[in-house]
Amino acid sequence: MSRGGPHRDGGPAGPGSAGPVTTGRGRRTRGWQDNLREYALDVRAGVRDGERGPLLVIAGLIVIWIVFQGLDDKFLSPRNLSNLSVDIVGTGLVAVGIVFVLLIREIDLSVGSVSGLAGAAFAVLNVNHGVPEWLAVIVAVAAGTAVGAFHGVFHAWLGVPAFVVTLAGLLIWNGLTLYLLGASGTINIDEEGLVASLTSHHFGDDLAAYAVAGLGTAGYVLAARRRRSRHRAAGMPYPSEGEVWLRTGLLAVVSFAAAVTLNRFQGLPLALLIFLVVLVVSDYVLRRTRYGRRVYALGGGVEAARRAGIGVERVRVAMFMVSGTLAAVGGLFVASGLTSASPTTARAAGSGMLLINAIAAAVIGGTSLFGGRGSPWSVLLGVVVIQSIASGMGLLGVQDAVQFMITGGVLLAAVAADALSRRSQARRGRP
Repeated sequence: MSRGGPHRDGGPAGPGSAGPVTTGRGRRTRGWQDNLREYALDVRAGVRDGERGPLLVIAGLIVIWIVFQGLDDKFLSPRNLSNLSVDIVGTGLVAVGIVFVLLIREIDLSVGSVSGLAGAAFAVLNVNHGVPEWLAVIVAVAAGTAVGAFHGVFHAWLGVPAFVVTLAGLLIWNGLTLYLLGASGTINIDEEGLVASLTSHHFGDDLAAYAVAGLGTAGYVLAARRRRSRHRAAGMPYPSEGEVWLRTGLLAVVSFAAAVTLNRFQGLPLALLIFLVVLVVSDYVLRRTRYGRRVYALGGGVEAARRAGIGVERVRVAMFMVSGTLAAVGGLFVASGLTSASPTTARAAGSGMLLINAIAAAVIGGTSLFGGRGSPWSVLLGVVVIQSIASGMGLLGVQDAVQFMITGGVLLAAVAADALSRRSQARRGRP
């Protein structure tokens, strides 16, 4: 992205470069080497200013994969990577809900308990009371939405801090989950049923994975070119044509490499497809709708949002409802992977790693704890980092205690980087 003003095609050619060439009408255009050089310089400037965090996370992910592959050659096997693509979904969905709340400068500590409650509610209704799976799923997700609304009302309308409300919720909903499961203990769900198939079903046809990779790449380039045109027409900074195509090419390489890897095992997992759809829809809502712009405006400052006529209380309640809903959906995916709901997993979800991993995934991917910055796509990168660490240490037989310490250290580093980025931008007079 050009910094300090709109990008203009053209400019003097450097020694030995292939840029500007003269067309038949005398117009000067830039060669791809100039576009690539300009993009590289812009990336370097962005890293210095704290704006290219995802690039640093990607570099860290590459290092993680190289290290674990060197320690165990099964880490990058198609089987393990396919399992990794399924394992990220439950935590990833919960983390997407966390992003909505973080964008308005709040926090939801109850998501782990809500996910456990949804899994328990589904299991009790379907197995113990014979409620059809589809109806039990609807009730479980609706329960998550209701819990989110409950938290939102206490915070937005009664003025109770979100930290306190959701901390109380963590205890309340975890206790309710244990109460529901108390009489029967572990409840095994149907391994051939609807919920179990969420994580067990794969599209065996190779075309499915390639189609998703192709559609994703095409969708990205169309959206990027449209955004470039709008910014150019409005006189705003916009990326060069070469930058757009370079990013598209990198995305295509990663997407089709992932498709090839998945097809070498069992094909495209249904869970991964659902996760990608949720990311696309969430990103569209936040970036392309009036309501999404209100969310970012509220994250930029409450009083400014009020003066702009934004219903702050309604937006806050809605964000907690989104968080509760996605926590419930993520809980169903966790239950699907375990094919059961039990007091042990409920306790772990309510007060353990699911909550920490969800927050870590959002923050590591680039969502700011200080509000107003981030996107659902940041979750994909962050949750892959978190789950890669867990998968690699699981293959090596590392103790859970060590995993906790490493995950905590990664989270602390991400938060520190976010704080330093904010400080750097403040020194430059940027919001």
